[in-house]
Amino acid sequence: MTESTEFSDQKQVFGHPQGLFYLFFAELWERFSFYGMRALLTLYMIDVIFKALAERDYATAAVYSSYGSLVYASTVIGGKLSDKILGMRNSIFLGGILMSIGHFVLAIEDNMAFFLALSLIIVGNGFFKPNISTFVGTLYEKGDPKKDSGFTIFYMGINIGGWVAPLLCGWLAATYGWHYGFGLAGIGMLTGLIVFWRGIQNNVFGDRGLPPNEHVLEKKVLGIKQGILVPVLAVLAAPLIALLLSSYKAIATDGMFADQNIVNVIFTGIGIAVLAYLAYEMFKANVKERKELFVAVLLTFFMTIFWGFHELSGSVITLFAARNIDLDGIMSAAQTNSLNSMFIIILAIPISMMWTWLSKKNWNPRTPYKFGLGLLFAGISFYVLALSGGSANESGFVPFTYLLLMYFLLSVGELFMSPVGLSKMTDLAPMRLIAFIMGVWFLSSAFAFQIVGFIGKQLAIESTDGDVSGFATLTVYTDGFMLIAKYALGAGVIVLLASPLIKKLMGKVH
Repeated sequence: MTESTEFSDQKQVFGHPQGLFYLFFAELWERFSFYGMRALLTLYMIDVIFKALAERDYATAAVYSSYGSLVYASTVIGGKLSDKILGMRNSIFLGGILMSIGHFVLAIEDNMAFFLALSLIIVGNGFFKPNISTFVGTLYEKGDPKKDSGFTIFYMGINIGGWVAPLLCGWLAATYGWHYGFGLAGIGMLTGLIVFWRGIQNNVFGDRGLPPNEHVLEKKVLGIKQGILVPVLAVLAAPLIALLLSSYKAIATDGMFADQNIVNVIFTGIGIAVLAYLAYEMFKANVKERKELFVAVLLTFFMTIFWGFHELSGSVITLFAARNIDLDGIMSAAQTNSLNSMFIIILAIPISMMWTWLSKKNWNPRTPYKFGLGLLFAGISFYVLALSGGSANESGFVPFTYLLLMYFLLSVGELFMSPVGLSKMTDLAPMRLIAFIMGVWFLSSAFAFQIVGFIGKQLAIESTDGDVSGFATLTVYTDGFMLIAKYALGAGVIVLLASPLIKKLMGKVH
């Protein structure tokens, strides 16, 4: 079957391959589980896991950062194992099963079970996340102008899960207890796996996503078939990661805290190893591939900056909502995590249609310009939060509308960058490295969580004032948001100025 026949034979739904919509719903439920848990995680650590610690804000920021970094760093390893051994289908199933188990273990009321659950989610996400996104790219012919729209539709599926999950899991946690909310997240993950399995049964993916060759799973390493060895090692890795996550220690010096966490050291090593491997692949590549790989790394760097500010939504911004936003009669602090996804759902199709319309007029801005504008929107969004202190009431609470506007602006910036970047990774990456490069793309979120951890520690209330209410917290947060706004706006301007050069390196990749 030729490439053109392979793509033209796909059944179309609303102008897109039918397989897109199976992946849409599978990812919707996987993200339901992930964001449902994330909405509760920071508040759960503050109120339960680290409740007895004076430095509970600082400890929560450190563990949240380590967890988030490892969740996304694991995608590089999972992507490579998919490329070389498992294939995308097997990787998605293995990852989904491990994540389901992790969410259900999280429902157990025990501190060690908490860290084991996080580690299972980390390992599972490494196999699931890069492969389902890569799967979307395989449905489209390289250079297909509909690919950006397809990824934006897929991205809307992610955010339907991200919108509903905090509302439902947050309500369950508040009404019946934390662990009911975590349990619902596990049910969501199992549902996603069932949807993906149905797509395979209906043969909507053709031959896509299979192992690289028919013998690779049977090949033995240390006398064990690779198809068995990889899942066994994945399971055995979970307790080790749990021990690393639970090894966090905070040391007080002159009223300030510093953490000793081996995860940060390991993560730094992973980052160096990935960059070294990328340098090796760029050295082997021809001139065209080398330019495209360089641009892929550059876009990943820009995305890291954006995610470093965006992912504060699950930590500092959630705490700001709990301590300084007037949410009376509106929603809980955990449920505010749904706002970003709500706006993505509202805006995804209009912005997707805008890109299509601009393409027809030959006015569609190239990818680097979209990235620069996305960073500017992020900067403006935090500037809005920084200004909110001027409208605080006598108790130090600010109107909910500031948070709503902030998430609207941040969501516009996200749609200018993330779905477009996902699409470009599949165009820029050589076929032999496509899942690995997608893993590197998600590594941007891993590095971003190091930024999240750093900011979270700087804005930890116990390490700055000791008071966790009213104007004491408001001043810490709004001053921090003003600094974030300045950095984001500056980064956006730099990217826009560098865009003409990046555009030349990208060549025909739009």
